[in-house]
Amino acid sequence: MSTETHQPPPDSAEQSDELAAEAAGTAAPEVLAGSLGEYARIQLRRIKNGESGALPVTLGLIAIVIYFQARNSLFLSPGNLVNLLIQGSPYIVLGMAEVFVLLLGEIDLSVGYSGAVAAVIMAWAVFTVPWWVAILLGLATGAVIGVVFGMLITRLRLPSFVVTLAGLLGLQGLMIVLVARSGHGPGGSIPISNSIIDDLTTGNLSPAAGWIVMVVVVAVAAAVLLLRDRQRRAADLVTPPLSVTALKIVVMAVAGVVVVLVGNADRGTALVSLRGVPWVVLIVLGVLVIWTVLLGRTRFGRYIYAIGGNAEAARRAGVNLNMIRTLAFTLCGITAAIAGILLASRLGSISTDTDGGQLVLFAVAAAVIGGTHLFGGHGKMLNALLGGLVVAAIYNGLGLLGLSAAVTYIVTALVLLAAVTVDALSRRGGTA
Repeated sequence: MSTETHQPPPDSAEQSDELAAEAAGTAAPEVLAGSLGEYARIQLRRIKNGESGALPVTLGLIAIVIYFQARNSLFLSPGNLVNLLIQGSPYIVLGMAEVFVLLLGEIDLSVGYSGAVAAVIMAWAVFTVPWWVAILLGLATGAVIGVVFGMLITRLRLPSFVVTLAGLLGLQGLMIVLVARSGHGPGGSIPISNSIIDDLTTGNLSPAAGWIVMVVVVAVAAAVLLLRDRQRRAADLVTPPLSVTALKIVVMAVAGVVVVLVGNADRGTALVSLRGVPWVVLIVLGVLVIWTVLLGRTRFGRYIYAIGGNAEAARRAGVNLNMIRTLAFTLCGITAAIAGILLASRLGSISTDTDGGQLVLFAVAAAVIGGTHLFGGHGKMLNALLGGLVVAAIYNGLGLLGLSAAVTYIVTALVLLAAVTVDALSRRGGTA
C-alpha cells in the first residue's frame, strides 16, 4: 500500500512559492509598471484580456447606488448608509468565510448555521462567564465545526458539497435544540444580555475618536506600504513606482474621510442626537486586514492559491494538501462564528428563526459577486467586502422602496447570475 509523504524535498519550499505565484495569476500591474501611466495601460490591457478583477462589481455597485437614490432620496442619507453598513456586516464577514474554501475550489454550505450555532454558544455562555470568554467560546465553536468538516473532506475524500450540506441540516437541528434547552428568555430565542456584545453593532465611536482612528489607520497602512517598497528596493526586487503607492494611500484616505463624515453626521431624532462611526465598521475592517495579510503575505496563503490553481502540481511541489485544506475550513468556521456573533448583536438575540440557508446563499453571492472564482485559484478578501456591499445595498434599497422579500431574492439571484456570467466570460477571454 502506498503512503503519501508530507515531508517536502529540500527545495520544495521555493518550488511551492513559485507554483503559488503562477496559480495566483500573472504579476500585479503595479509591479510590472514603471509609472502611473504605464500602470493604467497595463490595467486596460488586462481588462481587454478578460482579467477585469473588481471592476465589474465596482461599476455594478455604483449603478445600484444611482438607481436607488433616484428612486428614493433617503438612500444616500447618513442614517440609511450607516444602517446599510450595519445590515451588511454579517453578509460581508460570511462572504470572507466562503472565500477561504472557494479559493481551493471547494464550498461550504453550512457557514450560515455554523455562525448561528457559535452565536448560540456565545449568548448562552455570557450569562455565566465574562463577555470576552463567551466570544472566545463562540469562536472556538466555529473552529471545531470547521476542523470536523475539513477532516471529513480530506481524510475520507468526501465532496465538500455533500459534507457541508449535511452540516447545514445537522447544525440547524443542533441550533434548535440548544436554543430550546437554554433556559434563557422566551421560547425559541436567547436574548443578548451583555451591553458590550450588544454594542458591537449598536455602539459608536465618538466623532473625535472616529477621526483619530481614521488618521492612525491610514498612517499605519501608508507606512507599511512605503516600508515594504523600501525593503524590496534595497533587496534589488521589482518595486511598484512611488506614484502607484501614493495613489493607493490617497484612495484609502479618501475612503476613510467619507466613512467618518457619514458616521459623524447627526442621524438621530429632534430630541436625541446620534453621531459616530459604528464599532462594527472597525471590526469588519480588522477582519478584512488580518485575512488579507494571511492570504497575501504568508506561505499558507500562497499554498491556498496554489492548490486552487492546480492541486496535483501543488502536491508534487511538496504542499501538504490535507493540512492546508483542513486549516482553510477551520478559518472558514472561525470567520462564520464572527459573522454569527455580529448578527446576534444586531438583532439583540439569537433564535430558532435564524435562516442559515438564506445566510449561506448571501455569503456565496457576496464572494462570487465580488469576483472570487467558483473553481478556485483566484479571489481576495476585498471581493467579499465589495460583494457584501452589493447584497446589502440591494436588500436595503428594495426595503426602502417597499418591495417584498420575494423581489429581493429574485434581484439578488439575477445579480449573482450576472456575476457568474462575467466570471465565465473572463475565463474564456483569458484562455483565448
